[in-house]
Amino acid sequence: MTTLLATRVMPADVDSAAEAARILAAGGLVAFPTETVYGLGADATNGQAVARLYDAKGRPAFNPLIAHVLDLQAAKKLGRFDADAERLAAAFWPGPLTLVLHRAAGCPVAELATAGLDTIAVRVPSHLVARNILKAFGKPVVAPSANRSGHVSPTTAAHVLADLGGRIDLIVDGGATPVGIESTIVACLGAPALLRPGGLPRAAIEQALQQKLSDAPAAGGGDDDAPIAPGLLAAHYAPRTRLRLAIRRVEPGEALLAFGPVPAANAQAAKTALNLSARGDLIEAAANLFSHLRALDDAGAPAIAVMPVPADGLGEAINDRLARAAAGDR
Repeated sequence: MTTLLATRVMPADVDSAAEAARILAAGGLVAFPTETVYGLGADATNGQAVARLYDAKGRPAFNPLIAHVLDLQAAKKLGRFDADAERLAAAFWPGPLTLVLHRAAGCPVAELATAGLDTIAVRVPSHLVARNILKAFGKPVVAPSANRSGHVSPTTAAHVLADLGGRIDLIVDGGATPVGIESTIVACLGAPALLRPGGLPRAAIEQALQQKLSDAPAAGGGDDDAPIAPGLLAAHYAPRTRLRLAIRRVEPGEALLAFGPVPAANAQAAKTALNLSARGDLIEAAANLFSHLRALDDAGAPAIAVMPVPADGLGEAINDRLARAAAGDR
């Protein structure tokens, strides 16, 4: 259950940019305008901050999030740019275009923000308020639309307050957003593909590329970034090692993915163990999910035994991802 916060609203100025950066650095949540819609920002490198963002939005699943950065140089620390991506960045950044790229080596963005995928969605916004906050913060910021999951995307600070008041720390009021619809998303993972139409028309993109965009399969769901990787969403990270879910007893030699207190017999039987959250905190568990799965997958155990995780709050999404992994989404 989300703890109610005293959500503040500040006018967009130098002071609010500095305060937003301070809150982001502390793992807090800040809503701010971009040229498209208001985004709900969290430190993209902080898994627990990203988990709080999912919790505040009431998101039903860990869909990939868009990482916002100040410029192309910063973007190249997150994703690998081929010639098409370079061309699009030169033509349309800063602006309402998101590029889905192969994740760069050493990319600092938390695994939870990319939903365990080896791809990352990146954007360089043009809105002055967003840019001032990114400059003050100095690190990538994930910022899906600042609304409760399934609600209409917000284009004013009042929209954000109506949806997220008491659930986030700060709203920076920069007036109505000029574009009013989300960014266009293009995958540059081979032949460029349009994943989501948005604030930048297809024709402009095709003209810059001097080629037609292919169309990705339609993705379900109505949230602003659910279509970031249609066709790829089913490829959420699934380990090579078999998963056994909601176990009560660990078989000798298995790896253990724990949640909460671990019975002594299970700790002794496990070849190796990692705990999503020893204190039973679902936000901490969500932040650790993908990295713990990867680590246990490398342990060389015959199976990964997963202790039960409650299905309330973020537990619903954690259990969804575990079920996908166990079913062999590869």
